Amino acid sequence: MMSARAPLLEVEDLRTYFQMEGGTIHAVDGTSLTMHVGETLGVVGESGCGKSVMALSILGIVPSPGRIVGGRIRYYRGAGNGGEPVELSSLDPKGDAMRAIRGLDITMIFQEPKSALSPVYTIGQQIVEALRLHRDLSRSQARQQVVEMLGKVGLPDPERTIDRYPHQLSGGMCQRAMIAMALCSYPDLLIADEPTTALDVTTEAQILHLMRSLQQEFGMAIMFITHNLGVIAQMADRVIVMYLGEVVEEARVYDIFYHPFHPYTQALLDAIPRLGRKGSLKPRHQLAEIRGTVPDAYNVPQGCRFHPRCIHMRPGLCDTDRPPNVTPEPEHSVRCVLYR
Repeated sequence: MMSARAPLLEVEDLRTYFQMEGGTIHAVDGTSLTMHVGETLGVVGESGCGKSVMALSILGIVPSPGRIVGGRIRYYRGAGNGGEPVELSSLDPKGDAMRAIRGLDITMIFQEPKSALSPVYTIGQQIVEALRLHRDLSRSQARQQVVEMLGKVGLPDPERTIDRYPHQLSGGMCQRAMIAMALCSYPDLLIADEPTTALDVTTEAQILHLMRSLQQEFGMAIMFITHNLGVIAQMADRVIVMYLGEVVEEARVYDIFYHPFHPYTQALLDAIPRLGRKGSLKPRHQLAEIRGTVPDAYNVPQGCRFHPRCIHMRPGLCDTDRPPNVTPEPEHSVRCVLYR
C-alpha cells in the first residue's frame, strides 16, 4: 500500500503457530500489512481468523504454546520524525528492549476490561504502576497524570474514581479506565481488540467518539480489531479482511463497503441487516448467511482457504493452489483467483 504518510509498522509474512497435542494450529499464517502514522486500520473477520493472535504477536505476548515461527515485524520508532526501524520479531519478548516499547510506544486495549484489570488493586494503583514502569516519575507525579487522563476519557470525579476497585465500576467505566491506562504513555500505536463488544450501544457510541477525539488530540495510529462492520465504517481509514490466519483483502474503507472483491468480504457485507424507509427491516428481506462454518484449525483447506464456503468456487483451481495476492485497483489488493 502506498501512502503519503510515513510508515509506522510493517508486518511481513508473519506466521504464529500453536503446537498442540492434536497437531499444529496455524493461527497467523503469512499475514502482511503496513500501518502509517496517525491512521486507523480496521481488522475484520470471523472469530478464529487470527486477528487477536496477530495483535499479540506484534506486542510479543503470544501465550504458550504459541510462538512466532516466521516473518518480520518492523516498528519505526519516532516515525513522525524519520525514526529508525526496530525489528520487534527479533527481540526477546521478555527483554528490556521489548519492554521499553510495549506499554510505552505500542499499547493495547483488551476485549474484556474487567478480566484485564486485577480485582485486588484499585484502578489508580494499576495505572500508576504501568506509567512508572516507563516514565521517571514519582508516585505523586504519576498519580496526578493518571487523574488528568481519567478526566480526559470521561470518567466522572476522577480524583475519587482513581481509588476505586474494578468491581465498583460499570463495564463502560472499566473500559474508559483501560483506555486511560493505554494512553497515559502517549503511544504511537494503540491496538484496540474488540474494545466495545461487551458494551451497550449507547456506551459503545461514547467510547468510539472518545477514541476518535483522543486520536486527533494525540496523533496516534489505531489498529481497530472487530467483527462489527458498522464500527469499522465509523472508525477506519483502511481495512484488512482476515480469514483463517491470512489477509484476503485490503483496501480503503469506502472501497471495502462499496467495491468489495473477495467473495468472503462480499458475504460478510451481505449479512449486514438493512433498514427500510420506515426504519424497519426491508419487507420480505431475508438476511444472507455465509454457508458452512470456519474449518477446523487443525485441517486448513488446501488452496484457497475459503473455497469450501465460496459460491464462486472453481474445482481444480480454487482447491489446489494458494491464490496469489493481486492488485486489481490502486490501493486495493485481494487474494483470489477471480482477479488474476
